[in-house]
Amino acid sequence: MIRILWPQVRWPDGCEPEQSLLGPGVEPIFVERFDAVTDEQWRTCDGLVGPQPPRVYMEKLERCRIYVKPAVGFDEVPLEAWGELGIPVCNTPDYGTREVADHAMALMLTLAKGIAFHDEALRHEPRRHWRPALNPFGQRLADCTMGIVGLGRIGTAVALRAKAFDMDVVFHDPYKPSGSELALGIRRADTLAELMAQCDIVSVHTPLNESTRHLIGVDALAAAKPGLMLINTARGPVVDIDALHDAMQSGTVLTAGLDVLPEEPANTERKLIAAWHRGDEWIRSRLLITPHSAFFTPQSMRDIRSFSGRTAARYLRDGRLENCVNEQFLRVRR
Repeated sequence: MIRILWPQVRWPDGCEPEQSLLGPGVEPIFVERFDAVTDEQWRTCDGLVGPQPPRVYMEKLERCRIYVKPAVGFDEVPLEAWGELGIPVCNTPDYGTREVADHAMALMLTLAKGIAFHDEALRHEPRRHWRPALNPFGQRLADCTMGIVGLGRIGTAVALRAKAFDMDVVFHDPYKPSGSELALGIRRADTLAELMAQCDIVSVHTPLNESTRHLIGVDALAAAKPGLMLINTARGPVVDIDALHDAMQSGTVLTAGLDVLPEEPANTERKLIAAWHRGDEWIRSRLLITPHSAFFTPQSMRDIRSFSGRTAARYLRDGRLENCVNEQFLRVRR
């Protein structure tokens, strides 16, 4: 019998989604907290699904042959340490793609159509601020060039949505093979500066690693077309929000929609967040912040819970390894 351990499960509706796609020959073991897992459960589990466990628990794994993180991002997972244990690490990238793409478009549309601007103004003075011909931040989307930074699953979904709005779409992603642009009917920018210089709207969809931390920073923003709209639904530290503050204050960036921040919850000591929180006149209605909620729908939550268990079961039962993110660190277990 294959034993898969969930060491940090606290769903109020039970664990039916986790079990729904496991298939035969699998015994799921659900424990609410890391410190409630027994040494025997750590020692005898064949697979592990859940948030990254503290190192002290990793050392107790004797039979474990796979670790699945039920999330897309894995920047906090010590990939090399798992590799030295001979354990593949897999993420769960096939959930939430449509939700995050929809959220990026929602932020863009809210800013482009002045929805937050009008809502706030009307709430204060419904009669005096009934101004249907005023939209200080928007323009016709079909006349805009949309830039995608990172053409993975979500970036591709955003590109397709932008094309449906008749937008000219350009992307920058040095890891995408030649011809990716032809398959989607979009354009490629060879450098980030080239993309920033021509786009009216830029949406960020890169993972977080050392090469992408502050990728959208002083240099990238200096290259931007004046009046840029910036959307980030990827990872907070990809955008240097101190540099973004300065770019918004100077007018280089006209509007921004952020679902992710470098510190979460929002750190009001950051000058951009502080100005937004105070409601400073210069930034009012130009910055939208949502609480890292782009991924969430009831459907996406069921997907992540069921797909991560399926990934572990497929490998343990059938030898089918999917979405491995530490292959370069794997070692044959002695």
